[in-house]
Order: sequence, then structure tokens, then C-alpha cells
Amino acid sequence: MRKKTQRTYIGGQAVIQGVMMRSKSGMATCVRDDTGEMQLEAKRITPPEQQKKWMRFPFIRGVVSFVSSLVLGMKSLLRSSEVAVADDEEPSKLSKWMAEHWKISVGDILTTVSTVLGVAIAVVLFMFLPNYFAELISEAAYDAVGGAGSIWYNLIEGGFRFVIFLLYILFTLLFASLRETYQYHGAEHKTINCYEYGDELTVENVKKASRMHDRCGTTFIFLVLVISIFVFALANWALSLTGLTGIRGVDFFITLIVKIALLPVVAAVSYELLRLLSKTDSVLVLPLKAPGYLLQMLTTREPDEKMIECAICAFEKAKEMDDDPASPEKTFSTETRLSELLAMMKKSFARRGIDAADAEWIAGLKLGIPRSALTQERIVNRKECRSILDVFEQRMTGRPLWYIFGDTEFYGYPFKVDERVLIPRPETEILVRQALASLRDGDSMLDLCTGCGAIAVAVACEAAKDKNVTVVASDISEGALEVARENARLNKANVTFVQADLFQGVRGRYNLITANPPYICSAEISSLPEDVRDFEPHLALDGGVDGLNYYRRIAEKINRYIVRGGMCILECGEGQAQEIIRIFRTVARCDFAMVVRDLAGVERIVKIGF
Repeated sequence: MRKKTQRTYIGGQAVIQGVMMRSKSGMATCVRDDTGEMQLEAKRITPPEQQKKWMRFPFIRGVVSFVSSLVLGMKSLLRSSEVAVADDEEPSKLSKWMAEHWKISVGDILTTVSTVLGVAIAVVLFMFLPNYFAELISEAAYDAVGGAGSIWYNLIEGGFRFVIFLLYILFTLLFASLRETYQYHGAEHKTINCYEYGDELTVENVKKASRMHDRCGTTFIFLVLVISIFVFALANWALSLTGLTGIRGVDFFITLIVKIALLPVVAAVSYELLRLLSKTDSVLVLPLKAPGYLLQMLTTREPDEKMIECAICAFEKAKEMDDDPASPEKTFSTETRLSELLAMMKKSFARRGIDAADAEWIAGLKLGIPRSALTQERIVNRKECRSILDVFEQRMTGRPLWYIFGDTEFYGYPFKVDERVLIPRPETEILVRQALASLRDGDSMLDLCTGCGAIAVAVACEAAKDKNVTVVASDISEGALEVARENARLNKANVTFVQADLFQGVRGRYNLITANPPYICSAEISSLPEDVRDFEPHLALDGGVDGLNYYRRIAEKINRYIVRGGMCILECGEGQAQEIIRIFRTVARCDFAMVVRDLAGVERIVKIGF
């Protein structure tokens, strides 16, 4: 066996048509769905160093690990089944009725039943039957075997437990689906071994790795079987001293209950022994490892390339969650509760510094319900979940939500938006209201730096209800003008668009000139939120060294394009309004100027009269 150059805490298990890998900080499950595509689910868990101190003490940590592995492993197994065997058919009438009236899914019930049934079968197979057979043999040959406190009795009981376990494994080999699961088990081991060998995680490298691993659950179970012989022998001896009740059936079940209660002790000792053995490759401990390796020959099989790809995917995501605290959680596209889906998205958005409200927008828009209705629990089917998660994954890259959807709403009107234009902000609606208040029948308006046409189109649509107003809009970007023209057609707005650098190329004089020009200081661009900095056009953001370049240029030329008695209404950044007023008084010799604050109290709109 090759020497390992690095160790990892990452371990895992095979699930249905996939692999689950668990690191200190996360659990990642990669499954091939019914279309053959890989789906990945990743959830954060509390790392050991953040757990309570008493939970990290030797032996106690073994119990904690055993219970945690059992619970998380069962969840992963059942979650993988939802993906592997799911289909895109409409939910049954029963599923719809349960979702509507009980707010639960059929999958929830199957999960609960499967968990309870699995535990019950395990107790019967590995606790009740060995105890029962040992009792029968003890009664038939008491002189040779002795009572429950004898070493022979406990060896027979432990032997039966091991034989049942071995027969159980051999029985599972009869089923093709379980043999496939053992292949995924092999892929899990090979991937971890490949990493610990220090090799790059590629399909070819993983193929060469051993499918035997020291920390395998199969080896752990073998150690549990061995340790249980000694622990249960001590328990049987102690119980035999008490004499119990003397009633055979009652004594049998008391003994069984005591042994079940001692399982955490067995698990704790087995965990510490497995942990100790996994830390060395010395040949001196090989005899202790060998039985586990032999059992792994049955519970692992050589995987194909697609299985290895699943294992690599799960391993890399689990490791990423250790290496990067911001690594996002992921969810399978399958039937789930709306509350759980929203909670997962909000938690992931919070780690990325994304507004949690975006999760509500995504769910509301994709489900076709208002955000206020999201508090009502419902079951999101697989098709709906996939649609929501497609947008969620894109948003996690930092791309703005409204670019992903391709449209947004401004002043009650729909607007197409993409990376060619800024996304219109709610505060700009204040400018529109001020513009409409200042326009009279027969007036003309010029909107500079129009972008997606939000101001010009909204004013044209609203003014057309009771006024005859001419609206012209300009922008230096032909891409922005293409979007603006599309928005004018979408809203049936009568707007004339001109490609121009502010006033250059514009003709005539106007009663009203509006603008929401670039006003971010050049040095501040790099510190903007990721979705603005990396996706929205810098041409529409960068206002020069102090953010006021465009206001100066407008002030220099505005007298040539505004009529006597006309008005200019400008949007600006926080703390800029008074300097803009000073510029227009000094350069444009305006008659008056005033400021309008937004809902946050920021001086947002500057109104200048001529």
C-alpha cells in the first residue's frame, strides 16, 4: 500500500447513485439524477472546535460522532433517493392534498418511516437475535456454555452478531442496486486515498488508488462487534450477580435494554480505537486492520468513471467548505418545504453579503406569488425548486438579480435591463415625480444619460394621460440606447432617442432637462458592492475624481438648451447636492436651486430654475 503524504479529516459514505463527503465544516452529497446529470447538495455543520468542550473529550466525542454520523448519514441517504428516483411528473393528488392541508410531503413521511424502520431492523438483527440464540444454546448446553455471565456465552453471542452481519452483507450483494452502491463506496475510498497520497484529484489518478481505507464505516462496525463482546460480557456478568427477577422473558428484555443502553459506550471505545489505528501505516498494527480490510473487500467494488466524478465533486466541495467560510450551501432540485428553501438561500446570501430580500424576490417571482404570501408554508415541487435554484446559483456569483431575470419594475412600468445599462433604483422615482409636477401641456423635455430609458419612458407614459409633452432622451452608449428603445416599445412610450455625449448632437431648447448622470468618485468604484462593481457598466457609474464631472459639463452648456423659465432636475449622490448647487450658480447663473430629500433623508434631487 502506498505511503500517504497528507492526512484529511474528510470521510464519507455511499448513497443512492452518489457519494456523501463530510469535512469539519460541511457535508456535500453528489448524486446522479434520473437524467444522468450530477446534482450537488452542500450543508454547513458545526465544526468540532466550535462544539461545547465536553463534547470533544475522548470517548464522549466518539458518542457524539456516532450519533451525528448516523443522523447525517441517514439524511444524506434519503435525500439522495429523492434525487436519484425523482421524476418531473406532476405531484399526485395525495401529495397535493398533504402539501395543502398538512404542509408536509410524502417524502417527509417516507423519511420518518424509513429511519424508524431502519433502527428497528438493526436492533432486531444485531441485538435481539444474537441475544436470543445465545440464550437458546445456553439453555440447551448449560454445563458447557454456562450462564449469561460466562465468557463462552458472550463469545457465542458475539459470534452470532458477526455471522448475522456477514450474512447481511452477502445478502445485499444479491441486489444490483446495492452492488452499485458498493461501487460508489469504492469511489469514496479511492478519492480520499488519492488525496492522501498527494495526487491531483483526477479520474485517472483516483482509479489507481486503493479502495481500502482505515476510517471506513465497515471497519468501524467490525470494531463495534468486537468491543461489544467485552462490554456486553461485563454487563451480563454484572446482571447475573443481581439475579434479576427470575422470570425468563422479563430478564431477557431487561438484558436487551441494558445492552442497547450500552451501545454509546461501545461506539465511543470503537471510535477511539479506529482513530488511533488510522493515524499510522505501521505493519505492526496491520493484524488489527486486516479484518476490516477483508470486510471492505465485500462492501466496496471498483467504480466506473461517472461514479468517481461524483466522489471527486463531493470531496472538493466538502474541502472547499473547510477552506472557505464563504463557500455557499447548495440544495438538490427536489421536493422541499418553502420555508426550508428560503432559509437556505437567505443563509447563503448572508455569507456572501447579498441582501436576504433577494431570496424572497426569487421565490415569489418564480412561484408567481407576492412576497407577503411567502410566510404561508407550502411544498415546492421538483420543477419549481429547480427553477428557483437556477436563479439562486446565478445570484451567488454576484450577478445582480434583475440582470438574471432580464427585467425589473420602475414607477409601475416593466423595464428590460442587462449589463449594458444600470438597474433603475427606487430613489430615481422621486426625480420622475418632480419632473411630472413641473411639466405643463405643450412642454418639451430632454433626459440626459438616459440609460435604460427609465426616466424618459416613465415621464412620457404618465404625462400622456393628461398632457401633450415632447420627450427626447440621449446617451453616449449605443448599447444603452438599444435597451431604452426596447423599453419605449414595451411601454408604448413616445420618446425620441439620440446618441449623444450629453448635449453634443442634441438640437433645440427644452422646458425641462433631467439627468441621473454618473456620480461615483473614480477611487470609490473598487469599493462598491460586488454586484454593482463587477456587473453594472462603469461608464454609467464613474463621475471622475470627485464624482461631479458630468454636473460641471451640464452646467457649462445648459443655457444653450433650456428655455427661459425652464427647469433642470438632477439626481446626485450623498453629500453632493450643495456643491452641485454652487456649480450651477457659478457657471450657469441659475435663478434658484432647491434640494429634495429621499426617504432616508439624503439630499438626493437638485432642482435648478432658469
